[in-house]
Amino acid sequence: MKFAMFRCCPTTVFLKQYESSTDAVLAKLNVGLVDIPEFNCCGNPLKNYDFKAYLMSAVRNLALAEERNLDIMTLCNCCYGSLKHADILMKEDTSIREEINATLENDGLHYKGNIEVRHMLDVLYKDVGIDRIKEKVVKNFSGPKIATHYGCHLLRPRQTVQFDDPEEPTIFDELVELTGAESIAWTEQVKCCGAPVWGINDDLSMDLTERKVENARQSGADFLCVSCVFCQLQFDRVQKILFEKRHKDDSLPSILYPQLLGLSLGVDPETLGINENELDISGIMDFIT
Repeated sequence: MKFAMFRCCPTTVFLKQYESSTDAVLAKLNVGLVDIPEFNCCGNPLKNYDFKAYLMSAVRNLALAEERNLDIMTLCNCCYGSLKHADILMKEDTSIREEINATLENDGLHYKGNIEVRHMLDVLYKDVGIDRIKEKVVKNFSGPKIATHYGCHLLRPRQTVQFDDPEEPTIFDELVELTGAESIAWTEQVKCCGAPVWGINDDLSMDLTERKVENARQSGADFLCVSCVFCQLQFDRVQKILFEKRHKDDSLPSILYPQLLGLSLGVDPETLGINENELDISGIMDFIT
């Protein structure tokens, strides 16, 4: 089992622990990763400004992976939605496919549509499988209540991402619970975290984050758990700013899923970057049995 690893642009700057924890977890599960140095941005930042430029950026990545006969695996929900949308358009719209490929040929590339775009959670759930992961678990959690946060671009639009039921998803919850932790029900689970408006309307962004955090806490959560770069930045960095500005001291730490799973698989906390999060998540280790 081998994939072309698509590493989101912000991770190398803001979330190195997301990459190191993911690499360690997938190595434990014998999932091979190939880094393609020529990969560029997924195109998502360009989508609402220049749609053709977005497509060119996204499809170039698809073509590079196809050259190596590898499906792409993403860490970031935004990258997943962006690449998945471009892949579907190239496979279903002949005129778009011909136009984009005509330009790609200047770089000696051509996308035929023979690969798939996958999210890490999808690979863990469908390719590796719950039972196989459980066989690798060496340390179980006992007691922690986790509020899983899927993130918008992993669930919507349904016909594009094709990951799970956008209103009542279960895949991420099952992946969390195989560690022994309890995934709780909370009403704000599938709503936006506020990240898209950070830097545009910071007060609104923090309002959305605060509402989600309060709902998760009131529902009994000890930790949030995410699998999206921007959701993690919102729940970790922005939540810290939020509580400093609004003079509160009841933040809810957010742990990346590969960090949670990595602890269960026996990966050392340093490799998982447990101490690299802005909000202290070291308390999660108190629940390990």
